[in-house]
Amino acid sequence: MKWIDKLERRFGWFAIPNLTLYIVICYVIGFMILRVRSELMNYLSLDMVYVFRGQIWRLVTWILFPPSGGNVLLFALAILFFYYPIGTSLERTWGSFRYTLYIFSGLLFTVLAALLLYLFTGNIVTYHGVPAMIPGSIFTTYYISLSVFLAYAMSYPDMSIYLWFVIPIKMRWMAVVYGLIVVYDMINYIRSGLWFLVIPIVASLLNFVIYYFSMKDLSRYNPRDVQRRREFRRAMEPQGRAPGQGQISKHKCAVCGRTELDDPNLVFRFCSRCKGNYEYCNEHLFTHEHVQ
Repeated sequence: MKWIDKLERRFGWFAIPNLTLYIVICYVIGFMILRVRSELMNYLSLDMVYVFRGQIWRLVTWILFPPSGGNVLLFALAILFFYYPIGTSLERTWGSFRYTLYIFSGLLFTVLAALLLYLFTGNIVTYHGVPAMIPGSIFTTYYISLSVFLAYAMSYPDMSIYLWFVIPIKMRWMAVVYGLIVVYDMINYIRSGLWFLVIPIVASLLNFVIYYFSMKDLSRYNPRDVQRRREFRRAMEPQGRAPGQGQISKHKCAVCGRTELDDPNLVFRFCSRCKGNYEYCNEHLFTHEHVQ
């Protein structure tokens, strides 16, 4: 992620602390408009036809569309148990700049997709031989919110959540299920002739694709790095005993010194940019100073 480090050094002021809170506020405003005066949402959608007619506010106001629609219970559950806790946790892990860049890149890709679709189709497509207008409301933040969930699952793959508040399931498997649902939806849209509905999905998830390949730790398959990790574990064993328990920890953060015995929810990763055997917990993986 060297290119992001360079961006952060130059555009660090771009970071928006507590960005998830502002996103939730936008969802609440959009939800209230949808419940009180739903017809007003027609003037807020990302419809490039009207943008080119001077309604440039649509480039921003489409963010107000709540991903969960107008269902009160579903909206409350989504905010309390999904968007806010996952977003804030991801921001603490990555840092405000990386999280802000991730969200805004998803929004930018969606706007660009709407622009390209308009330029290539004129906002009119053929559905089963019948010309049809592309509705501006197909561009929402639903899949951007989904990309946040996928990024969280990649950062905490072994963390468990309770499905329906009863069944424990790891985040990695939840991400796989959501990924299969998205692929299934895309295939159905294409087979039904609604290919243009695939474009906002791809655009909204493009930030996750870029993030995934940027963060993919291919070095873990390098024999040199495998040996380095083994030496690190052997070196840390004498220091990792829990008082009175005789247990030996396998991981230890080089910044705060915590191990998996202190908190079983901690996730530990090696930093490929640090010279030497240095392992960090999820709270310091992206915020520590690299050892050169």
